Amino acid sequence: MEIYIQKKALYEAQVKQLQQHYNRISLGRLGSVLVLILAIYGYQKNNSSSWVYLGALAVAAFFVLMRWHTRVSYQKNIAQALVTINADEIDFLERKNIPFEDGIEYNDFHHPYAYDLDIFGQQSLFQSLNRTGTFMGKQILASHLLKVNSATAIEEIQEATKELGEKLDWRHTFLSIAKVSKDSEAIYQKLLRWSVFNSESVSRFAVIFAYVSPVVLVVLGISYGLTSSLVLAKFFGFLFMVNLAVAGIFLKRILSETAHSSEINSIVHNYSLLIEKIENEKFSSYKANHLQQQLVHENNKVSLQLKQLSDLFSKMDNTSNFLIAILFNGFFLYNIHILNAIVNWKKNYAINLEQSLAIIGEFEMLNSLANFSFNNPDFAFPTLNNEHKFAFEKLSHPLLNPETRVGNTVAFQPQSFLILTGSNMSGKSTFLRSLGINMVLAGMGAPVCATQANVHPLPVLVSMRLSDSLSDSESYFFAEIKRLKQIMDGLDESPAFVLLDEILRGTNSDDKRSGTIEVVKKVIAKQAIGAIATHDIEVCLTTNEFPQILTNKCFEVEIKNDELHFDYQLREGICQNKSATFLMKKMGVI
Repeated sequence: MEIYIQKKALYEAQVKQLQQHYNRISLGRLGSVLVLILAIYGYQKNNSSSWVYLGALAVAAFFVLMRWHTRVSYQKNIAQALVTINADEIDFLERKNIPFEDGIEYNDFHHPYAYDLDIFGQQSLFQSLNRTGTFMGKQILASHLLKVNSATAIEEIQEATKELGEKLDWRHTFLSIAKVSKDSEAIYQKLLRWSVFNSESVSRFAVIFAYVSPVVLVVLGISYGLTSSLVLAKFFGFLFMVNLAVAGIFLKRILSETAHSSEINSIVHNYSLLIEKIENEKFSSYKANHLQQQLVHENNKVSLQLKQLSDLFSKMDNTSNFLIAILFNGFFLYNIHILNAIVNWKKNYAINLEQSLAIIGEFEMLNSLANFSFNNPDFAFPTLNNEHKFAFEKLSHPLLNPETRVGNTVAFQPQSFLILTGSNMSGKSTFLRSLGINMVLAGMGAPVCATQANVHPLPVLVSMRLSDSLSDSESYFFAEIKRLKQIMDGLDESPAFVLLDEILRGTNSDDKRSGTIEVVKKVIAKQAIGAIATHDIEVCLTTNEFPQILTNKCFEVEIKNDELHFDYQLREGICQNKSATFLMKKMGVI
């Protein structure tokens, strides 16, 4: 955390310095306006060319200062974003709050584990991992949390994550640009819709006319200046009106192409800066290099293509003023030139636009994992195997307070399925969640909350926390039965890592016990690996029937000085101690 404190102080000093610079430029702009007013007043009083020169100089200074002002303003916004980024990390590590988007929109109650393992929402895994600033980044991070990658993909992501973990300044600058862009799904979708909008080419005649007509106007203007011929003046005025008429013919197309030009211009410019950061960095990992190499199309960098598009939209936006539009189109058929350039850009580059923007999202996903690894240097990147072996040393839940969380060592060999017992609050559910969430992390290429891990990447199937679905007129029990059916269907497709927590709670004890035993028998017959938590001791006796597959583990509770004591340590065997009666007596319930 010390490095974040240092970086925050550094960027706060930069913001202060840039603010002072910004204020001085603002005063300079005001001064240039005052000088211009003075020049106009002086010229009126004394018809001297020196006042004209002074006024021209003031106008030039104003535009130079305006561009400088814009550049310094952007630099200040980036520095302020860097302050916020480091402040957020400090707050997060001090456990004051989680100041990151929670991705609740990606939650899916029908997904095999998203809701059960708190992958999305407040205090979720997504919220803790999320260091994205664009819509694509959030979407790609969410997609990786909802699937298991191949072993090859996991190893590539691990390698890239380790590399980016050492590039703190690059990651933070990348994120600051993304945050300043204020990207959103709405703007992203507008851009994609525009890119696939079927734009017809500007006719060859219109393009030729747009080049020839301004030249003719210039010739007529010069000729009139030399001869003062009224005929030439009439031709000049007539051609000016023809130009406006021709531009008017294309007005509907121009409006359809540039309906959101100001929004698209800003976001495309920021996309180009993000891609430029990727293009200009040196990467040694295969995945980062492979993504970087995809940012060159037809020997042309994608960042340059996007800057070109941004410039075109900016130029089109410059004629949004009615008077300027009349002058620019009357003299130069300006909008037709820009329309033709935009249509040509779309034909040449639009086909690769979505893929290029997805690469920004891929890097944001990798940056999020790299940040997670950087903040947790004691977390281990799992080694992978293809032998259905799973082993964790000092496994715990990554979202628990590191100062108080308890790690447990567990292996799923030779027995591949655990029957877990323990009194309420002893740690069973937390242990199952720890297994599940670390399997999700391992399956996406992230480090896990363990000192060492060896896993075979498998789908994760969970029945732990369901709720009544009133909108679907489903009871809790029926929802649970549907989830168990989903798990069985998943196991028919491939072996999986299965976690079950106190299943069949919506029925009577005898039915629950016999049903649980049959579920255990069926999942192990389908080669499931994993664990089930239960309070039914008779379920534990199933290990006698399948000693090579099933094993009993437990969490115990002790009563010390008339208080319950939980050590959250995983033990061999079946739980012996009970706490429910003691706790109810202590609290006066019975």
